[in-house]
Amino acid sequence: MAPRPAPDLDLRRDRITGAARRVAEAEGWEAVTMRRLAAELGVTQPVLYSAFPAGRQALLDAVALAGFSAIADALEAVEAEPRARMRAYLDFARSNPRVYDAMFSMPTGMAFGTGDGPEPLRRAFAAVQAAVADRDEVEAEVVWATLHGLAALEISRRLPAVRAEARLERAGTMITERRSTAT
Repeated sequence: MAPRPAPDLDLRRDRITGAARRVAEAEGWEAVTMRRLAAELGVTQPVLYSAFPAGRQALLDAVALAGFSAIADALEAVEAEPRARMRAYLDFARSNPRVYDAMFSMPTGMAFGTGDGPEPLRRAFAAVQAAVADRDEVEAEVVWATLHGLAALEISRRLPAVRAEARLERAGTMITERRSTAT
């Protein structure tokens, strides 16, 4: 009898990262352990380590990279206009708060702001930068930092949800007014 072929590694990684996201969304990242994920998926821990040899950190990085790809998709799906991109960014963060945590709040080995980071991260930044096309990279970073601040404060419920739309409009006005005075 021939040995059974190993399952597709990409499929295995997708199943594991999906389980990690589900557990994190329900109970927070502290509940995401390799032992817990093995139980959730009905596999042994070595199966998880075959997909993520570096362990939990590699898994968190994979969730973060998938998040950057998804936020880039969300930004690219709307007009490259500041308010539209800002709304798409904040909607993504609100809809995926634990993934957003993995992207920005959890420790990672990914390079940010160097231009050498992973492709999904560079793509997400490019989508933010496209909304402020006549700006330099530093101004685009400030726009991203503004969006991140709003997202983080809203996700943590440190800003009242009732004023979320007003904050978005005010930030959009500040960005577009700066654009018109800079040109």
